Amino acid sequence: MRRGEKGGKARAPEGGRGLLAQLRNPPGGRNARIMLLALAVDRTGTGLWAASSVLYLTFVTHLSAQRIGVLLGVAGVVGIAGSPLAGRLAGRFPVRPLLIGCHLLRLVTLGLVLVCTGFDALLPVVAVTYLGDRAAKTLEMLFATRAAGERRAAYQALSRSAANAGYGVGAGIAAIGLAVGTTGAYRVLILGNALSFAVAAVLVWRTSEPGGSAVEAAGAGDATRAGDAARAGGAESGAPVVAGERDSVRPAGPWRDRGYLRFVLLDIPMNLDDSVLAVGLPLWLVNRTSAPHALVPAFLVLNTVMVVVLQLSVSKRAEGPRRATRAVLLYGVLMFAGCGFLAAATRGGSWVAGAVLLAAALLVTLAELMRSVSSWELAVLLAPPDARAAYLGVAGMSQSIQKSAGPPLLTGVVMAAGPAGWLVLGAVVAGLAVVQRRACAHRLGVGSPPAEAAALTIG
Repeated sequence: MRRGEKGGKARAPEGGRGLLAQLRNPPGGRNARIMLLALAVDRTGTGLWAASSVLYLTFVTHLSAQRIGVLLGVAGVVGIAGSPLAGRLAGRFPVRPLLIGCHLLRLVTLGLVLVCTGFDALLPVVAVTYLGDRAAKTLEMLFATRAAGERRAAYQALSRSAANAGYGVGAGIAAIGLAVGTTGAYRVLILGNALSFAVAAVLVWRTSEPGGSAVEAAGAGDATRAGDAARAGGAESGAPVVAGERDSVRPAGPWRDRGYLRFVLLDIPMNLDDSVLAVGLPLWLVNRTSAPHALVPAFLVLNTVMVVVLQLSVSKRAEGPRRATRAVLLYGVLMFAGCGFLAAATRGGSWVAGAVLLAAALLVTLAELMRSVSSWELAVLLAPPDARAAYLGVAGMSQSIQKSAGPPLLTGVVMAAGPAGWLVLGAVVAGLAVVQRRACAHRLGVGSPPAEAAALTIG
């Protein structure tokens, strides 16, 4: 039995509760429930933008394909700064008004997208939009960390399910607008994305600052929970946990904490599943296999449904230090297997290739499910509790960097090398997963024999 959210009341175990029941009563109570709704609304707008932005820029603003590529590429690079900026600000100011500000910032920039027609005007506007988007995601993570406390992995699973459901709804609505295909329809879709930010801001305004208005109080509460979780993980694994091991010599901040920076660096390839699903699978199917092109939308449908349905149960494999580090290993195994199926898809007839690619999509989606929870859980556990905002801001950069570097890596290196490229990629990711697991286990004091831990010191 776990303690209740606010009055110390006992709560039934989660095992028999379904997704809808937990969405109605998530970890963190009322604040978390409203935030999940705000997140779903936000991601509905994101689905509208993702499905319509390239066509809007092509047919309404009349940009060439090359300029669209430069525009979105530069915006993605600028967006990388959003995570550390949000983390730094959240260490000084309450999270709630900062998140409202991010929503309102994107509301303004999307409005400007509707009135800007030239490349020079659109570039800073779209770049600031991406900056606000990455900052908002980091602030949502910080809000969850403080509101859900020790049950943050369960909250993360619920947020993933809500976000993917919202994204799917947005993409479905966009399909209607794209079928109409008029300039007015494209503008309505962009306006719908802007409207989602306004609604999300209102919903966040209805919450209260998690853990009270004082950042220090929230950090102190998290320190106790993180220590309890680390000690529990160490007890399960039989490994000793040295109290204060990370705090005995504290770096001045995340940028001077070599161990944490190493975790963030290794977390970049741990996010490659995103580019494999969004870029690698479709392009590999079209250019190098005989599978039917109609399967491309099936990858998105399969991924969305699996995340919505399975994320909550999969998250239980990544709660606490020992399980989170073990999930990193499983991620590497699943990615290696998925890349192996991609390499094998070039052989056989169209239906065999299609079945093999669907199997690859399933395996990579399972890897994504593991990574989405374990990466976040480790980012929290590895950070000093009283400086968690700044540390999580730096950790959020790994996803942004992967989104910028992943697609060119896959198209220019992996796919150019043919099936062997996928096998090498899978082997490299699996090997880095082993390194990440061992390094994190040592820093957390779990799951590493003393002799092995001595050779794997971080920082």
